[in-house]
Amino acid sequence: MKKIGLFIVLLCIVSCKKETLKLNFLNEYIVKDSLLINETLIGGISGIDFYENQYYMVVDDAKNPRILIGDILIQRDSIKKIDFKKVIQLDTASTFYKKNALDLESVFVTNNQINLVSEGSILEGKNPTIFTIDTLGFFQEQLNIPSYFKANSIAKPKHNAAFESSSKSFDKKGFWVAMEAPLQADGEEPTFHKTQSPIRITYFDNQTKKATKQFAYQLEKIDKPAKGNINLNGATAILEYEKNSFFIVERIYQNGYETLGNTIRIFKATINDEVTNTLNLPSLKEATYIPLKKELLFDFTSIQHQLTDNIIDNIEGITLGPKLLNGNNSLILVSDDNFQVYGKQLNQFLLLEIEKE
Repeated sequence: MKKIGLFIVLLCIVSCKKETLKLNFLNEYIVKDSLLINETLIGGISGIDFYENQYYMVVDDAKNPRILIGDILIQRDSIKKIDFKKVIQLDTASTFYKKNALDLESVFVTNNQINLVSEGSILEGKNPTIFTIDTLGFFQEQLNIPSYFKANSIAKPKHNAAFESSSKSFDKKGFWVAMEAPLQADGEEPTFHKTQSPIRITYFDNQTKKATKQFAYQLEKIDKPAKGNINLNGATAILEYEKNSFFIVERIYQNGYETLGNTIRIFKATINDEVTNTLNLPSLKEATYIPLKKELLFDFTSIQHQLTDNIIDNIEGITLGPKLLNGNNSLILVSDDNFQVYGKQLNQFLLLEIEKE
């Protein structure tokens, strides 16, 4: 009996051991400035997705919205080359385009349909949108969104901080769309002291095309002292890498630091049985809820000295990359260089390893 009891205890220790997740930086690749493909400028990459052996990248250019398609060549656990092969121009003559402000921030591809997420223009009263185009760039369908996300709602989304990122669900039955900053009805923008700053991450079902669940995620406060008048933090990229588990990129931007104004962190966020479905809550300020559980996985400040000119740029895209030599999965992140209209920025691609222990 003692041996059986000891075996049970040992079995419990082994089976109950918590799996830990670690991200390791592998390398950086910079796409040179002023690179053209099909007579269009490479830059402004605000989202990335992998589909059928190709990478789809969305360009945040309201006057000329477009999709880049190409390969990211990885050899010996290092990005060696990025080969841009094709540009898909959106049909800007369409009625949909004329009625909406296409501030494109994210892309995911399913069944040869390209799904796009736009922040809209809150100041102009134009709603955030989720819509699909075909592989020729022609508009196909727009999805309905909860009313509190709309530009003129009493919830008041913030201009240039509405729908920012998206991810196919791990089971491929739907997708997630995340806000960059809180609705005014939900909380405050992050600042130098701890605040209630929840964003909403909403799940849309592929079959019904409707939002069916939603969870709140709490943004971090700003740590570095202010040197200028812009001090912001928001969620810029999301990826469901396992069922109910996400990588979420938070980007703090502060002016006054010249090219070193970004603080980029990757958090793990998890859905468990205690987390509140906030879909039907019009205001989180006035509700009691439990947000996603989160933990810090990686802070790019720790490897900034290994990057070009010590710059960690405006990271806005994340996707799973290929298996590495040791069998571990990889992550690819990409920056939006804003076409360098605000000063020196980089078309920066970053490769990380996902290590489980």
